[in-house]
Amino acid sequence: MKKRYAVCGVSNRAIGMFIKPIVRTFGSVSELVALLDIDPRRARLCKGTVQETKEVPEYTPDQFEQMIKETKPDVIIVAGRDDTHAEYIIKALTHDLDVISEKPMATTAADCQRIMEAEDNSKGKVIVTFNYRYSPIHTKIKELVASGAVGRVTNVDLNWYIDTYHGSSYFKRWNRRREHSGGLSIHKSSHHFDLVRWWIDQQPEQVFAYGGLHYYGADGEANPRKEDGRHCSTCDVKWECDYYSRWNSRSADIKVKDDHLGTVDTEGNYTGYSPDACIFDSEIDIEDVYSATVKYDMGALLSYSVNFSAHYEGYRLAINGTKGRIETMEYHSPNRTPFDIPEWTIDYFPLFGSKQTIHVVHREGGHGGGDPVLREELFLGEDQHRAFRILSGSVDGAYSIATGEAVWKSVKENKPININDLLRYEI
Repeated sequence: MKKRYAVCGVSNRAIGMFIKPIVRTFGSVSELVALLDIDPRRARLCKGTVQETKEVPEYTPDQFEQMIKETKPDVIIVAGRDDTHAEYIIKALTHDLDVISEKPMATTAADCQRIMEAEDNSKGKVIVTFNYRYSPIHTKIKELVASGAVGRVTNVDLNWYIDTYHGSSYFKRWNRRREHSGGLSIHKSSHHFDLVRWWIDQQPEQVFAYGGLHYYGADGEANPRKEDGRHCSTCDVKWECDYYSRWNSRSADIKVKDDHLGTVDTEGNYTGYSPDACIFDSEIDIEDVYSATVKYDMGALLSYSVNFSAHYEGYRLAINGTKGRIETMEYHSPNRTPFDIPEWTIDYFPLFGSKQTIHVVHREGGHGGGDPVLREELFLGEDQHRAFRILSGSVDGAYSIATGEAVWKSVKENKPININDLLRYEI
């Protein structure tokens, strides 16, 4: 019998990551039975893009109960704007339905607590799509740590760089408001905090962080003119903006992509929303740089930094333990990197031995080859041949968000933030 799926939030991400695979790749075991979104134009675009969805019923957010009654889904897929996730997840759990949620699972630790409590009282279960776990390099790092190659992990250094193309895109869109995204320490860094927690198998306890808004917002040094309400498509000073002129030419504008809401269709912008707002608007209330220390329950310390206006995209990682050290460096988006990129490998340094370079077979697909493998786990079931679990649930989602919330709250309050003060859950 086919499993029945309803999608809440018909975003670009929903179409590419879930809808197309359900009706094309996994059609023998899956069926799409409903589309729910606040804007009917997104469903219209979906049906124009994916012909197999033409007859799928459409619903608005206030018709959630009607959707459940009429289409009888087994699983709710939540893939809209971040601040809508918790409501749909909890409603689905109330109906004893399983949930697949895009990360972040919610935008606050308080909403995560509500989700976990709802799950405890439901027959349904929550899956959070942390696709970074499925990248071959990341899975290999997990294998090395789990095998004891580094011993007991003592500290982790993780420095993440988001280039000016990708980094500025967050400040053109809804992500720029904390009420919608939780800030980038949640929307983006929850990926990173989940990876570290998964790799080292320790629970975050306390966070202290600094951060600020240095590149974007009204006081950004590259702002050509202090004026709110501009959009790149119509701005009369866009060629004086380094962030615009770096990635566009006078004959070819780059269309802004918004995975979680959508891009512009042939009829114009989606209702009430255009994903090319000025990155120098004064309404921006999130940070673009963080530096944080996270203490874990078995003594490990994470030194974490992220910059959303870097020259190139990628990260540097080192995991130190009582028996050795792991290092890797990724250069993401090679077509946007202005220098030659070395092969992505892992260096392993035994504490008393010689360096070993580990080569990993890479895969095609989004998020470092992680998306295709994640989809197989979602629609075909977990791979039972692995020595450890990769698919993540509500507790994983909650700890990643609580760590991200602790980061931005520590920045604002200039003090350490205890995870247990934000999130109370017995593992």
